[in-house]
Amino acid sequence: MSFPVQRPRRLRQDSRLRKMIRQISVEPQQLIYPLFVVEDLEKPREIAAMPGQMHWPVSRIHEPVAAAMKNGVEAFILFGVPSAKNPDGSCAARPDSVVCEAIRNIRQHCSEAYIITDVCLCAYTTHGHCGVLGACGCVDNDSSLALLANMALAHVKAGADMVAPSDMMDGRVGAIRRLLDAEGFSQVPIMAYSAKYASSFYGPFREAAGSAPGKGDRRGYQMDFAVGRDAMTELQLDLEEGADILMVKPGIAYLDILAEARRQFSCPLAVYQVSGEYSMIKAAAEKGWVDERLVALESLIAMRRAGADLILTYFAPQVAQWLKEEKK
Repeated sequence: MSFPVQRPRRLRQDSRLRKMIRQISVEPQQLIYPLFVVEDLEKPREIAAMPGQMHWPVSRIHEPVAAAMKNGVEAFILFGVPSAKNPDGSCAARPDSVVCEAIRNIRQHCSEAYIITDVCLCAYTTHGHCGVLGACGCVDNDSSLALLANMALAHVKAGADMVAPSDMMDGRVGAIRRLLDAEGFSQVPIMAYSAKYASSFYGPFREAAGSAPGKGDRRGYQMDFAVGRDAMTELQLDLEEGADILMVKPGIAYLDILAEARRQFSCPLAVYQVSGEYSMIKAAAEKGWVDERLVALESLIAMRRAGADLILTYFAPQVAQWLKEEKK
């Protein structure tokens, strides 16, 4: 029917009705809060490129977890920043690694927290790449798989609930799944960074994690942002290898990939609102150019609308607090 019989604005004029008919919402239990834990750090320090985010000592990593849990955030993903590195990153698989010690600390103080760990070698290798370098100086995919699997196993033995490989090596999900199953951890799920793009949005994270490559870049294993057609292949391969949750990373600039994944896959999907997305909103808000709360919530709603079940976001504790305030 045509105007004036059809008037879409009828359903928009009353705030109560708008709330009643909303399709999409964001809830604290859908958010995963990324945290950086730093070995041999004495006290928390702010990450310059990520206002409001901190480097946490192992002894105090439970503090942001406990604070976020009070507002309903239940899941956390840990990124370790070690004090020493080696060429193959094998220090990442030590039972006393910075992440393993952080897991034990959180378990002691926040037993109900759901702990996820990032599985990647970049922060642990002297060269800063996500896998082992071969004789030619390039990342050797197959030689990296056992190291990644051993890293995941160390995290699980320390008490991690889930592991999340982010390295983008072919076959790493299968290698991790086989080792976990063989060691009696078949119940531990894998959240795979399946469609992870070589993105400039990662800049602040690399400062936070000390993981920038010393030479070259990661375009040889992370995906080309100008190519969309291989994303579904990557997602399918990880699912077939044993991934339980598939992830698209980054977030807002890749909603087309996320929406297509939602059409093709019935498993849970995650999306990562990465450091650059977070820091740009923060910077614009500090200038008074945007409303931080409204822009952050709108961006998360967009990700949920595109099909995300879970969102990794540095805004998690703030968003949980905002949502709590709205319900009062």
